[in-house]
Amino acid sequence: MQATVYKSTGSWYVVKTTTGEIFQARMKGIFKKNDDITSTNPIAVGDVVEIVPDDSDANAKNAMITEIGGRRNYIVRSSPHGRNKKHIIAANLDQAMLICTIREPRTSLGFIDRFLVTAAAYHIPAVLVFNKKDIYRAKEMELFEAIEALYTGIGYPVKLISATGMEGIEEIRAMLKDKTTLMSGHSGVGKSSLINDLVPGLDLRTTAVSGWSGKGLHTTTFAEMYDLPGGGCLIDTPGVREFGIVDMEKSELSHYFLEMQPYLSQCQFNNCLHINEPGCAVKEAVEAGEIDPERYVSYATILESIEEEQY
Repeated sequence: MQATVYKSTGSWYVVKTTTGEIFQARMKGIFKKNDDITSTNPIAVGDVVEIVPDDSDANAKNAMITEIGGRRNYIVRSSPHGRNKKHIIAANLDQAMLICTIREPRTSLGFIDRFLVTAAAYHIPAVLVFNKKDIYRAKEMELFEAIEALYTGIGYPVKLISATGMEGIEEIRAMLKDKTTLMSGHSGVGKSSLINDLVPGLDLRTTAVSGWSGKGLHTTTFAEMYDLPGGGCLIDTPGVREFGIVDMEKSELSHYFLEMQPYLSQCQFNNCLHINEPGCAVKEAVEAGEIDPERYVSYATILESIEEEQY
């Protein structure tokens, strides 16, 4: 019987069959020994699996996962169990949506760029949604407009909404329709409030930003998928502090900065890392104002972090 994984708690999985039945499922121990699986979690939310229902108790909806289907794609972050191990956040995605804020808390451009690099590396289209429009003053709106110009210029859709004020929600709903979307963001950016707007009756717990640190408190522990009323699915992920770039060679990184792609073949050296090499077309493009300097700084910072993680 085929089913999709809606929630993973580490040892048990909530799965939903094609007919809409919900089962609590466990996996056969054999998957844990599979040498092809290098992540800390062999099964992720969004995976399509084969299950065999447990008939020993007619009232309990329990099942055994016997097979994991092939993945169209997946997205990872560094595992809490070790920086060089990867944890699959979700699989079989149509798009990834990062919820950001200009203040309370402020989402750094470095964090946004790590998210976009991760999405590009796994061939998942990304969307940036800035929440809390209702609390932005003139200086925050000015900053938002600069960020919007930067990322739309690269080719990323950027939206401005207020989850509490229900402003821009219909536009987000239209973007999510009939797609499987991963939704991520720092704790405190209003992700739970937005999901409550999009999935009526869900009533996810929301938490205010903690005053002493300016950072949000974690409200989600495990990734979980929800069906959207108009069609499509939304995968809510734990509030992530940082996206660790895993399984990436330093030479690959520039390919995932979309605005750098046109210049890569023009560099003097094929293995150019765009830092100290002569005849670098990327650095020339930065100096000519064709690539944003802040994005270049992000690139250099991420490149350095890859070096630290690998050695």
